[in-house]
Amino acid sequence: MPDVDLTQEGADQLIAMEKVRGDDQQLYFPASGDSICAPLTSLDQRDACLLDVKRERINLSKATCQNRSRKAVVLVRLDIEGNPHRNPDGAEIPTPHLHVFREGYGDK
Repeated sequence: MPDVDLTQEGADQLIAMEKVRGDDQQLYFPASGDSICAPLTSLDQRDACLLDVKRERINLSKATCQNRSRKAVVLVRLDIEGNPHRNPDGAEIPTPHLHVFREGYGDK
């Protein structure tokens, strides 16, 4: 799980910061089996993030939307449809659910 030395405080700041598109490329919600990745930046352009949207090929209602920082660190991920996940505390979470970065656990 890549946390790239990101502290909880740093992750919370990245999650809370206002973000704008990093380019003006027109993107459309992906078709079945496709994905898109949109660059985002902070208002002062010092921090960059990515917004990913992915749709599954077989289960057409299954989708994942996530906000990444440092290319590999998932800050927040929304899973729509799909299998439930088990939290580090052992609780089983059905879909839809939201993963939020936790230091030491990443987006688990």
